Amino acid sequence: MAGTIQTLIVTCNGFPTKTWSLRHRNPLLLSNSEKIYSIPFTCVGSSSPSERIGLKISINSNGRQSNFAIVRASGHSDQIDGNGSNPANGVSWAEPILRFAGNNILPLVLISGVTLGLSYPSVGCFADKYYVSKISPCLIFLISGLSLRSKEIGEAVEAWPVGLFGLVSILLLSPYFSKLIMQIQLQPQEFVTGLAIFSCMPTTLSSGVALTQIAGGNSALALAMTVISNMLGILIIPFSITKFVADGVGVTIPTKQLLKSLVLTILVPLTFGKVLRESFKGVADSVDQNRKLVSGFSAFFLSLVPWIQVSKSRSLLLMVKPTVFLAAIGMGTLLHLSLLIFNIIAVGILSAISGGSKSIFSKKKNSTALILVASQKTLPVMVAVIEPLRGALGESGLLVLPCVAAHLNQIILDSIIINLWRPKDNSDNLKAA
Repeated sequence: MAGTIQTLIVTCNGFPTKTWSLRHRNPLLLSNSEKIYSIPFTCVGSSSPSERIGLKISINSNGRQSNFAIVRASGHSDQIDGNGSNPANGVSWAEPILRFAGNNILPLVLISGVTLGLSYPSVGCFADKYYVSKISPCLIFLISGLSLRSKEIGEAVEAWPVGLFGLVSILLLSPYFSKLIMQIQLQPQEFVTGLAIFSCMPTTLSSGVALTQIAGGNSALALAMTVISNMLGILIIPFSITKFVADGVGVTIPTKQLLKSLVLTILVPLTFGKVLRESFKGVADSVDQNRKLVSGFSAFFLSLVPWIQVSKSRSLLLMVKPTVFLAAIGMGTLLHLSLLIFNIIAVGILSAISGGSKSIFSKKKNSTALILVASQKTLPVMVAVIEPLRGALGESGLLVLPCVAAHLNQIILDSIIINLWRPKDNSDNLKAA
């Protein structure tokens, strides 16, 4: 029976005509005189890697007449090579795993960092000796500067009411949560006091900005709120702690040291990255064309900080009863969820009273930046605040330990949340690693 096709010429997606050598398989006998062959194959040169061409060929037994039907479809293809085998079957099982890892890269690297810190703390402590925990935030802000488009700065200026409320929420409103925390009875008392101090801190130095970028939010607005809140926090934190946590206890802040740290960690790498972007068009084009890879690097550098924090705190963690520490973790998680809910409700109210859907608060990019940045608290500044107190509010290690867990929880929770918020056209941002 002359029912075998040797070659087929097909034009696909407007690309130049291609020629394939095909062999039929799985013939389905419909009648004594006709067979149908289903021959799916990948269109070489297609602009969509998921697009497949399904070819149905009907050939009568005398080989004189044939009918062709080409059907487009998406998904996996049973592409056949010249020997009639499917070379993709060997790796098809890995595709769902890789897709899941790509879509959830940030929580995965964070959880991996925590696990590594608990399992092999000596590695993290060794890395800390070489200032990895100080270098990684600088690299995050360098990436932020390289990625910062000039029009985004204009968007941040336009959204100044959103930024202003963010600063009020971070520095003036969220410290009131410490009053509620201080009502909780838990031993050691340092766990409660530490979380109360934590709620008086400004926003995170790097994770809020990194998460905002990955979520497709207004990253310039997030940068502005981060820098200003940490600068103003140097002046406001002592009053907040004295009023809400340690009434009658004098609190001193190493202002000069903190200010120098903020300049070196945030402003210098951010400015340097922006200057590079504006000075060399090739740098800007390369960053814009590889944003998913850049976001992957940002996520990796973000994971280094909690990895080292857990490594340094592991020995102290083993001294605490697991049930007590779990209770402290629950308190820290509840604090972050409360801040998220508070800021979400506040954004909704402000949107309603300032123009509804036309309000500057209603723009998703602005609201995303506000909610993420205003709901997080920074650990490094808290550590800098605790050290000069010399035990006035309790053992420094015990004060910091629950805040390390709270700091990790807020990053992991937010990384999971932004996977739900992230717009579809920005979904590739996390598929870099």
